[in-house]
Amino acid sequence: MRASELNQLSIQALEAKLKDLKTELFNLRFQHTTNQLDNPHVINDVKKDIARVMTVLQQKKSQEEAK
Repeated sequence: MRASELNQLSIQALEAKLKDLKTELFNLRFQHTTNQLDNPHVINDVKKDIARVMTVLQQKKSQEEAK
């Protein structure tokens, strides 16, 4: 997922995406704990995606406040 793709989404869509990513991270951590996760590097990828979404979301919210 790229930041340019996220910039095209609305604030509500970003918040929904953030919720989905956090749920996915929880499930991946659970799988990792129970030794069912084949590739543990996926956890880091999801964390980075969460950070990207949060960054774009914060930028959009600050732009809304500036208007």
